[in-house]
Amino acid sequence: MARGVYVVGRPELSRYGRWMAAVLACGPGAVISHESAAALWGIRDYNRRAIEVSVRTAAHRQRPGIRIHRRSLTANDFTTHRNIPVTTPVCTLIDLAARLSAAHTERAVNDADKLDLVDPEALREALDETEPRPGIGPLRKLLDYRTFTMTYSMNEQRFLPIARKAGLPEPETQQWVNGFRVDFFWSELKLIVETDGLRYHRTPAQQAEDHLRDQAHAAADFTPLRFTRAQVRFEPDHVERVLAAVAARLYSRRSDRLAS
Repeated sequence: MARGVYVVGRPELSRYGRWMAAVLACGPGAVISHESAAALWGIRDYNRRAIEVSVRTAAHRQRPGIRIHRRSLTANDFTTHRNIPVTTPVCTLIDLAARLSAAHTERAVNDADKLDLVDPEALREALDETEPRPGIGPLRKLLDYRTFTMTYSMNEQRFLPIARKAGLPEPETQQWVNGFRVDFFWSELKLIVETDGLRYHRTPAQQAEDHLRDQAHAAADFTPLRFTRAQVRFEPDHVERVLAAVAARLYSRRSDRLAS
């Protein structure tokens, strides 16, 4: 593949072999990076012919089939995967965020989470410990939305004005309904609203508990609604529209029952 790099006894070179050959061709300290690193980690498809490699000195010349990035890398920026030197998942995601759209970056973060490479909370913390570089800003913006959390009092302060704008009266809060403690409850409408912390990846146990709660409420003829706390914070208009539509339907149903 490159001058000074040879394959012995192999008629064809695998993709991993090509990545390793690219690193060897670029000399000591070279690592697979950017979208090639993302492909090596399994968090993004990369079908371009040129392999992206990062080096820590300016002495390297460009080589056919290899795209060389000259940059400063710390010991926390690289590791090995499948015995191939490569940028860490955190470093790789930062590099991706510098060139990809928010949607594609989010997909890569999701895939890294699913593969247990790094979870969003740990990734967000790592950004605060990383020297400024391209990609940190957009990745931090994405993660601040996705890992956003509020205390209950903060959530209540933000949610209640939205509910009022939607035409709902003051709810009861932190009440036990059908054996479960709920965030907001309108007894006359039999309406329950839960506001959940938003995460990329919730455990199956958490999901099962949420389904059980909602099923119990529905079986008792209550209307359960769920909003993420990030929706309450960042998408109040959406929350208001949904609340208003559901409230209108429930008020209409209540009026029909009283009239019959």
